[in-house]
Amino acid sequence: MSPTISLHVSIHISPTNLPTFLSHFKTCFQLAAAEPECTYFEVFIDPEDAGHLCWVENWGRGREWFMSEQITKPYYKPYLEATEPMFIKPREFAFYERLGEEWIV
Repeated sequence: MSPTISLHVSIHISPTNLPTFLSHFKTCFQLAAAEPECTYFEVFIDPEDAGHLCWVENWGRGREWFMSEQITKPYYKPYLEATEPMFIKPREFAFYERLGEEWIV
């Protein structure tokens, strides 16, 4: 069985672009969250910096699957084309694997 992964993403945009960013992100968020392999997807905002967003996506498959099967889905393309020009810093992301069942509550 392939490992499950947690993808953590952090972006920085101008706070004035937040409504526009969220309007593009919402469709992608809803479609990704509806995928059967997606077990969790939550978005956060920095209360001291309205242009700093991060999100956590948990997937029931491994990183290799995510990179070859998930991120290549067609609904990511319009979202990325519309939002990447808004980034004022490079997007940061990292994949993590669960430590084990004893560390889940």
